[in-house]
Amino acid sequence: MSTSYFEHGTEAERWERARLFFEAKEYATAARILDPLAAEAPEQLAPRLLLARAYYHSAQLSRAERELRAILERWPVEDYAQLMLGRTLERRGRAAEARPYLRMAAAMAGEFED
Repeated sequence: MSTSYFEHGTEAERWERARLFFEAKEYATAARILDPLAAEAPEQLAPRLLLARAYYHSAQLSRAERELRAILERWPVEDYAQLMLGRTLERRGRAAEARPYLRMAAAMAGEFED
């Protein structure tokens, strides 16, 4: 498939297009749109988080992990990224490595173990 359609338009138009593909569960296509969009504006959290989610849902787990680690490096208090990284690591068979991220996400959400 040609990428010209994905690259066409303003940032806002591409963002909306990516969201539509994501909502339609076309996660790989959403990721193809979001990847350059996130690279153009690395200081914006929303496109990067949606990109990580698109990678996760399209089973591009190494890419999801890489994006989530980059998000947490810049925004360490992003609880959803903590949760997603934990789930990604679990899905990759790295449960022990996932636990601290899942605990941190739970703590940030106010869910403390008894």
